[in-house]
Amino acid sequence: MTPADIARAVDLALSGHWDEAHGIVQEDEADPAAAWVHAVLHKIEGDTANARYWYRRAGRLDCVDREHREELQSIRDSLGG
Repeated sequence: MTPADIARAVDLALSGHWDEAHGIVQEDEADPAAAWVHAVLHKIEGDTANARYWYRRAGRLDCVDREHREELQSIRDSLGG
């Protein structure tokens, strides 16, 4: 998964298109950045257990309690583009 793919998923999530964003990040479940976005998407839908699973996969359990929009922007910023 490329940073551009992750950025697209983040942009879709920020604009409320969570299902489309979910479809993108599901394409590479081994990518840590995709797993991080995946975690945030499950947090948004209220599926805390599934969100925690993806946070563990992403190595980002420290982000579980962050506000989702701020977190998505942090992911976007971490992509460097």
